Amino acid sequence: MKYVGAHVSVSGGVENAPLNAQAIGAKSFALFTKNQRQWHAKPLTESSVVAFRENLDKSGIKSEHVLPHDSYLINLGHPEPEGLEKSRTAFLDEMQRCELLGLSLLNFHPGATLRKISEEDSLQLVADSINQVLQQTQGVTAVIENTAGQGSTLGYRFEHLAAIIHGVEDKTRVGVCLDTCHTFVAGYDMRTEESCENTFAEFDRVVGFSYLCGMHLNDSKPDLGARVDRHHSLGQGKLGWEVFRYIMHDKRFDDIPLVLETIDNSLWPDEIAALYAI
Repeated sequence: MKYVGAHVSVSGGVENAPLNAQAIGAKSFALFTKNQRQWHAKPLTESSVVAFRENLDKSGIKSEHVLPHDSYLINLGHPEPEGLEKSRTAFLDEMQRCELLGLSLLNFHPGATLRKISEEDSLQLVADSINQVLQQTQGVTAVIENTAGQGSTLGYRFEHLAAIIHGVEDKTRVGVCLDTCHTFVAGYDMRTEESCENTFAEFDRVVGFSYLCGMHLNDSKPDLGARVDRHHSLGQGKLGWEVFRYIMHDKRFDDIPLVLETIDNSLWPDEIAALYAI
């Protein structure tokens, strides 16, 4: 079974996210558990945590189909000790917030070299960072999101994801989120059934479907291989509908959160309905 949703607002408190998801017909959702563009945030209150859990139950959405996203500021592959430690501390806080909310996944961008160290060294730092945080938490899986490859970011090749996973000691608590826009602009074609077959076969060979914990379903404004991260509404970009038909018909994408991050949130109810219709 497919669990389609969107990255919903937490305006007024995280407890509102499940109700916002329910209102658009979602069976999964993503959220930020704190301001994604600030290092520090107030701790979650007990009342917010209780209300979140109650509202999640009311929404009928299972906790394993919620895919929180961490702060955009965090860089677990940071080349400088101060920046690396700051990122690790912030990532630990994000994981602990998920623990409080009873959520089992935390989606994050792997990081960037800032053009100061090699990709290989930075990828090892990401794995080391994950190991440190997993040792201090329980029950939450670190879910690495593939990236578009802008600037010096890591994670735009399947080999990057595999290298991080290789360096993580507890393989039961690491996974991957594939973003369709990021995958496409990183150079993996998915515009036809044949190209989908080839791209996902390569993902399975290099990383393995056993590590796939979620997906972001987005069309792309830039073209194949542009390495520019600009999402578009479904069917309105350079990807088109075929990859989404493929995903909705392939059982390898069952029972994971399939989350829209498309650019017009007023279309989310229609996009969710369209995905289920195909």
